[in-house]
Amino acid sequence: MTTTKSSQPYQEDVHPLDAIFKPRNIAVIGATEKPGSVGRTLVWNLMTSPFGGAVFPINPTKSSILGIKSHPRIADVADKVDLAVIVTPAATVPDLVAECVAAGVRGAIIISAGFKEVGPAGVALEARVLQAARVGNMRIIGPNCLGVMNTGSGLNATFAAHMARPGNVAFVSQSGALCTAVLDWSLREKVGFSHFVSIGSMLDVDWGDLIYYLGEDDRTRSIVMYVESIGNARSFMSAAREVSLSKPIIMIKPGRTEGAAKAAASHTGSLTGSDEVIDAALRRAGVLRVNNISDLFYMSEALAHQPRALGRRLTIVTNAGGPGVLASDALLAGGGELAQSSGAILDKLNATLPAAWSHSNPIDVLGDASAERYGKTIELAASDTASDGLLVILTPQAMTDPTLTATALAPYAHTTGKPVIASWMGGDDVASGEAILNQAGIPTFPYPDTAVRVFNHMWQYDENLRSLYETPSESDLTSARSNAEAESIIAIARAERRELLTEAESKALLAAYGLPALTPVVATQSSDAVAAADKLGYPVVLKLHSSIITHKTEVGGVQLDIKDAAGVRAAFELIRRGAVAHSGENAFGGVTVQPMIKLSEGYELILGSSLDSQFGPVLLFGAGGQLVEVFKDHALGLPPLNTTLARRMIERTQIYKALQGVRGRAPVDMVGLERLLVQFSQLVVDQRLAIKEIDINPLFARPMAKDSMGAANSLLALDARVVLFPAGTTSDMQPRMAIRPYPTRFMWPITLKTSAEAIIRPIRSEDEPQLVLFHEQLSEHSVYLRYFSPLKLSTRISHERLSRICYNDYDREIALVVELSEGGSKSILAVGRLVKSRNGDEGEYGILVRDDMQRQGLGTLLLTKLVEVGRQEGLKRIRAEILPDNTGMRRASERVGFTVAYDARDGVVRSELAL
Repeated sequence: MTTTKSSQPYQEDVHPLDAIFKPRNIAVIGATEKPGSVGRTLVWNLMTSPFGGAVFPINPTKSSILGIKSHPRIADVADKVDLAVIVTPAATVPDLVAECVAAGVRGAIIISAGFKEVGPAGVALEARVLQAARVGNMRIIGPNCLGVMNTGSGLNATFAAHMARPGNVAFVSQSGALCTAVLDWSLREKVGFSHFVSIGSMLDVDWGDLIYYLGEDDRTRSIVMYVESIGNARSFMSAAREVSLSKPIIMIKPGRTEGAAKAAASHTGSLTGSDEVIDAALRRAGVLRVNNISDLFYMSEALAHQPRALGRRLTIVTNAGGPGVLASDALLAGGGELAQSSGAILDKLNATLPAAWSHSNPIDVLGDASAERYGKTIELAASDTASDGLLVILTPQAMTDPTLTATALAPYAHTTGKPVIASWMGGDDVASGEAILNQAGIPTFPYPDTAVRVFNHMWQYDENLRSLYETPSESDLTSARSNAEAESIIAIARAERRELLTEAESKALLAAYGLPALTPVVATQSSDAVAAADKLGYPVVLKLHSSIITHKTEVGGVQLDIKDAAGVRAAFELIRRGAVAHSGENAFGGVTVQPMIKLSEGYELILGSSLDSQFGPVLLFGAGGQLVEVFKDHALGLPPLNTTLARRMIERTQIYKALQGVRGRAPVDMVGLERLLVQFSQLVVDQRLAIKEIDINPLFARPMAKDSMGAANSLLALDARVVLFPAGTTSDMQPRMAIRPYPTRFMWPITLKTSAEAIIRPIRSEDEPQLVLFHEQLSEHSVYLRYFSPLKLSTRISHERLSRICYNDYDREIALVVELSEGGSKSILAVGRLVKSRNGDEGEYGILVRDDMQRQGLGTLLLTKLVEVGRQEGLKRIRAEILPDNTGMRRASERVGFTVAYDARDGVVRSELAL
């Protein structure tokens, strides 16, 4: 049973951005002959760099511009115009865009400045421009930009002084001035581009649009970007995550040193700086961030010509000790590792090299090394399975032949399965050797520390990509009960007009999501505190119970290791006086009493979430306790998490090494810790409209042991703090999540014809093992009907393929599975997929049912649910292509209400439903 040829996003015949990058005819509105003007330069560039179409200058007072007939208005142009380039004053642009829409123009580049960068008046102008463009689905680049180039067609719709050289790198920048500087540099260095884009203020076309477009472009091998602001974070994340798997995306963003700490009620809020959040987002999207403009192009070249580094271990071969040491320092400082060769490799090196060689990595072949000695050493180093990359350094000494040595290295450019890079240090003496290496596809760098920096970027890039599609372990979906319990706790605080939950309420909120917390006993009187302590057993801890004061330790609100009733009374009074002195009588609501946990038996961690203005909720994990803001050992991530992403967050902290077990200590429950992070992430997702900030600090972690209350807990929230949004805060007043969470509203329990109970739900990354079993039970005939061609089982169940199928960007596609749970095991019976078109108003569906479950109505039921999903997602139309002999899918489509008709030209049945 099938409806589509592939699971790729639905492809329209013409991409909306083709009007901008592949126009047939262009109008320049504001064209002029005034020397040195933008309007004149644009017309001249379009004339002198033919793009295969006509140029129509628009000027109300001139009959011709640079010898080309001019028109007073766009409506006066008889030919169809695809692209309008507007260079008139900002105040005139809204009406001009409206005229372009009326004339059927599909794309515009607004060069003009004077919009949001000048204040509220400019913002209002932008709103009018966008409103006019939306009437005709016109796409806009700019305003306040340099323009665009497409070297494939020869298009130069910019006011730059030169046209870019052809190449395979797409360069996109928010800074027009940087564009001109990079262009000038590229001409000198003979670096080419597929596209050269100044994106400006991103009124309409944003990073996500361009990443998707360039990702589909055959001439573009990598995308490099200068980013000042992300803009639509969800669009960016969605596009980058998809495209980065097939093409490197390399980004430089200024602002790393900008003071990002802000006043916040939680530790997490003060620890999550905006630049750190961007780093976390880029890791999640598979984007490589670099710090230098030169590294943008170094990395683009390296990733285009060399395989990814599958690990951090680098072997360095050099003929001079100093450069080798510099390379080692740079490698280790950047997180890389020196490869440790096996005894067999070392024995072979000893037999090959003079006795005075370094006998370790870096492999110093000595200053008198001939090309032959280099060649034999490189052969051994390249064969070393304990290494993930090879750097060969050459300094031009009297006995050195840079050209012959390069010839010896060149054959290893693509035969080792690992990146091979080189640093031929020097000038004219090494130039011919560099040319040989570059021709072979081995990137060369003037200095070894630069080469090592590139290698470190390469393994970091690979780690980012691998984490995208690692299959996580099974984790539970949030229950409606958890959500309801949490909402009831929050509702109490809302009713009392509070924005701060008490510790007891905060821990109850955690417990609703299955997060282990040390449950406190609230005591409003000293005698009640003594009674609670007597019942729990000494020693105990007393903490301030307050709905006003957030940091209890700052007012003496935490008293530890209290051993008797007298101590409880004294602590109660001490806490009361501190709270009242700090914030008045209303700040003291009593104390909480809980068992004293010996912190020396484990580790204090922090787990929290706060809000970022661009990316929405951000998660934080790291070393906790009172000095959390001093040590700043933490990692950030974006929700939602799965167990793999949770593990990667943990691994990025320094305390991770201790959690694995050090100095005779057993490791903590790492699997349990991963699941705890996933559960916490789900809490943040579910309650994102209510919770502004949340901390668990400390989250106590120790080897599995009995605590003083008799529960076997190795992970325990000892303190928690929850800050709510102010009353009246609505969803449109908050940044939305950068990654759309699991759409639980698309879950339906069903009863099969066998009377077995099953569920229809959106697919998850964790479903990959089940999907392998599903494909193993499909016949070749069913596979052919689904994919329009045979597809080997080994291909269908490959991790690379299934991991992509199981991971859904729910903003772009939603796959539904029918899951049966029987006898403690789960199995997938059918899969249906709905993929949105580029403009987001249409969708294409596909359905595949296991052979033994066909002709039981599952296909019809799944299609009905996909139509329901399409309606809720705001689609206007759903359609598919069906093979003529797939009668089951044809009938199912007709039963659901689709119009089904045979297309003799393409030999397929077309199914379509207007929603």
